[in-house]
Amino acid sequence: MTPESPTRTRTSSARPGQGTHPLPRLVWKPQGGPAGHVDGGWWPWSRDLAAELPGLAAALTARMGYPTRVAYTVSEWDSAPRRLEIDGQVIRLDGLLDRDGHILSVTGPEPNHLTLLVIPPQAADTAGHRALMTASRRGNTDRPADILAASGALVPPAATRSRPDTTEDSWETEGGHVS
Repeated sequence: MTPESPTRTRTSSARPGQGTHPLPRLVWKPQGGPAGHVDGGWWPWSRDLAAELPGLAAALTARMGYPTRVAYTVSEWDSAPRRLEIDGQVIRLDGLLDRDGHILSVTGPEPNHLTLLVIPPQAADTAGHRALMTASRRGNTDRPADILAASGALVPPAATRSRPDTTEDSWETEGGHVS
């Protein structure tokens, strides 16, 4: 790998089998040079942060030492504990309400800190890979939402996705008149 190449772990989009501990789909920018908004990208397999962190922590240890704190956006993940013990190490999880939902901030032994673009788990394979590669490109200063939108990996939040018409919805939109 040349010094200009991003560092990668497994980026296969094939879903892991039941009971396996999948390697994370993770890339980061080469060290040195301007960091921009993110230091790399992570494409988790699910929205279960507690299940995803063991693989991420193992991969990040080589870059920054063992993670001690992870800050995430509550609305983007399933419920998570405030602390998680992995291989005898404790990681503090800080769920935040008012931050960009497309990033995960990871702190390791001082002064190590990484900000990762989080690609939605349900992103299409091509779009997810494109977002990973853009997030890890040296000199990239794009905002997280812009990377996801340009790659086609930006998935609308569940609350705004269209849903089938229900009887109550029909009743309200028709002014209470039976069709």
